[in-house]
Amino acid sequence: MMGAAAAGGEAQGAEVAGAAADGGRAALGARIADVFFSEPLFDALPDVVFFVKDVEGRYVVVNQTLVQRCGVKHKAALIGRTPAEVFAHPFGQTYLAQDMAVLAGGGQIEDQLELHLYPTRDPGWCLTRKTALRDGDGAIIGLTGVSRDLAMADQKNPAYGKVAEAVRMIHEHYDQPLHLPALARTAHMSVAQIERYFLRIFHLTPRQMIIKTRLDAASRLLAGADSVADIAQACGYGDHSAFTRQFKATVGVTPSQYRHLRRGS
Repeated sequence: MMGAAAAGGEAQGAEVAGAAADGGRAALGARIADVFFSEPLFDALPDVVFFVKDVEGRYVVVNQTLVQRCGVKHKAALIGRTPAEVFAHPFGQTYLAQDMAVLAGGGQIEDQLELHLYPTRDPGWCLTRKTALRDGDGAIIGLTGVSRDLAMADQKNPAYGKVAEAVRMIHEHYDQPLHLPALARTAHMSVAQIERYFLRIFHLTPRQMIIKTRLDAASRLLAGADSVADIAQACGYGDHSAFTRQFKATVGVTPSQYRHLRRGS
């Protein structure tokens, strides 16, 4: 009898312990699901912009990096405002339109290469991710996103030497047509291999590196007096319209608008 009672007590104790563990996991899950839980963690990352927005595209949560890059002193200066109210025209409108597309379709943006020009007029390359947030019934209630600064190339990676010639080709011949199979042959690799190595070392695909190299050159030339058409030709674009489309898709503004914004005019 005593043995049966002891066994019953042990079973009951195990049930209580299991219920407590389940409750603890549920509480932890609820806490992690709260976007405010992540805010202090992202505050400690100087190379990552983090934000959460409501269904109107207004900031609900921001990290300290975004505050600094927007040239304001406190998070309160951003909370409740849309990008159109924070960033210079037409950057803000472009960012807001991107947000509304995510909110309307419920999709996501993954590692989109972007050149940001912050209100301080400091440009910076980053990879942006945005995804819609849903409630328990699946309704879209907002979005969350991060923009991560492009890291320096990992030149200590043993594979760096294998792609160095392809990188040199991009940097020296970005004004000419560049095709992935040709870059792969230069590196004595298959297309799949060179894409894998580029992502590992540069955190970019070869195509993204070509775009970045061309638009880096274009942004420098836009500080001068050359026409947009001449800059397009100098940066490997066959025509003015193709250059303008790529520039706006990556930067958020046209080359002419970027020129005026950088000059502060």
